Amino acid sequence: MMRKIKTSSRLLRISQAIVLCGLLISSFVSAEQGSTAFINEINSIDFRRGELGEAKVLVFLQQNAAAVDVVEQNGQIQLDFHDTKISDELLYQLDVLDFATVVKGIETFREGNKARLVIQTLAAFSYSYQQIDEVFQLVVQKKSAEQTASVAAGQYVGRAISLNFQDIPVRTVLQIIADYNGFNLVTSDSVTGNITLRLDGTPWDQALDIVLKVRGLDKRMDGNILMIAPSDELAAREAKELQAQQQVEQLEPLISEFLPINYAKAADIATLLNNKEATLLSARGNVAVDDRTNTLLVKDTATTIENVRRLLRRLDVPVKQVLIESRMVTVKDNVRDEIGLRWGFSDQQNDRAWSGTAPGANDLAGGTVPALDDRWNVNLPVANPAGSIAFHVTKFADGTLLDLELSALEQENKGEIIASPRITTANQKKARIEQGTEIPYLEASSSGATTVTFKKAVLSLEVTPQITPDNKIILDLEITQDTRGETVSTGNGPAQAIDTQRIQTQVLVDNGATVVLGGIYQQQMTNTTSKVPVFGDIPYLGNLFKRRNDFNEKTELLIFVTPKILTESL
Repeated sequence: MMRKIKTSSRLLRISQAIVLCGLLISSFVSAEQGSTAFINEINSIDFRRGELGEAKVLVFLQQNAAAVDVVEQNGQIQLDFHDTKISDELLYQLDVLDFATVVKGIETFREGNKARLVIQTLAAFSYSYQQIDEVFQLVVQKKSAEQTASVAAGQYVGRAISLNFQDIPVRTVLQIIADYNGFNLVTSDSVTGNITLRLDGTPWDQALDIVLKVRGLDKRMDGNILMIAPSDELAAREAKELQAQQQVEQLEPLISEFLPINYAKAADIATLLNNKEATLLSARGNVAVDDRTNTLLVKDTATTIENVRRLLRRLDVPVKQVLIESRMVTVKDNVRDEIGLRWGFSDQQNDRAWSGTAPGANDLAGGTVPALDDRWNVNLPVANPAGSIAFHVTKFADGTLLDLELSALEQENKGEIIASPRITTANQKKARIEQGTEIPYLEASSSGATTVTFKKAVLSLEVTPQITPDNKIILDLEITQDTRGETVSTGNGPAQAIDTQRIQTQVLVDNGATVVLGGIYQQQMTNTTSKVPVFGDIPYLGNLFKRRNDFNEKTELLIFVTPKILTESL
């Protein structure tokens, strides 16, 4: 009996242990199931096109607390909502090409306890995102050339900052940015609300602008004090300050000051001060000019007169001067080769005679030897020969005469002409220098009367320099070199031609550097042959009936310019 009781007791303990294990397993399973429970849910997804053509993806959540990862990869934007449920009805592919934005489609997925959205794009883009209450908004816009230029120009130059907050007060974000840069922060009581943002490695000034833009705020910097308030509130405050300042100016007494001008013209400064679009004078102020002493008489408030003095310190300064030296180099090189001959045959047979000319034949028929110039049958000598040789070849027994003369010329000319005008002028002031002659010529009027007029043949330099901030010089140049040319015949008498060499250009030159503005290279080759018809075309033998003249000329023109900024040491 006792043994049975003990056995039953053991069975009871075993059953209790089994029940306890079942409870433990049940609680473990419940804990596992509880750990995968969702804390948020996507109610709907919407796509819209903004006024400026940007794409807006709106995700409506059940709760305002959301953990979202935004990743850009392979031209797509991936949104991962952690511990967020998405229903089967929202698992789809959405084609949004008809909206004509940079986004072409949206695709949704379920990945474990995450809801994923993949935004597909068509071109290079930029994006931003934010969460206001239960709405998560992603804005995608196409990158423009202006945006690329602004980034290249360094529009935002602050140190990089990373921010990742969910539903945090805006005032707290502003305080973090101020602490990051050591600014003193003054925030208006009107700054309220929360914001969700994630920024990685973003310049702090860009991050600040994004936060202010999202909440409709604006900023003002006063030294190291950063003031934040709604845009309307700041505009109203500044309008009141301007109105108060104008009232003070209307009550401020007027004083008169004589302001001598040293380098500028007082009349030019007065014109600038009286310019209605950019005047420094108050409504009650005025300015007068004394041209004799180059002095301004200004009547206005003390503050305005001090502003005028500050302007004069910037404008009434010596104007820089530039020395411009130009060189026009003309190089000529020509070679002339000439060779000619003349020969003659004279003979008399009975009552017949032959010679170079009729008078020579008559002399020969009369029994006398004709003059040498009358004995040439071929007369093609060189004009002004450098050398010549003549032969009385022979006189035959029957009285026949044979004469021969060779003449040749080789002439070589080399010349170099350098014209070097130079001039000094003030910055941005046109200057001109010229030297030459005026050539007279007759000009007939419609009535038939003639008058003498003159035309210039000069060497001139006209230049307008402009000094750049980095001490380089922009030159607007016109250089002319005219010379007396050939004389031509006209109905009113001889007229003189003018040979012209001219260049007009604009160049950028370093201070003191020499630059070649341009050049002209010419080559003239002339081969002239004078010959006796028919006989001059006979091979080899035809050389006895020819005169050759070969001319080869090369001309080269180079134009240089050297500008120098004049300083006191020069």
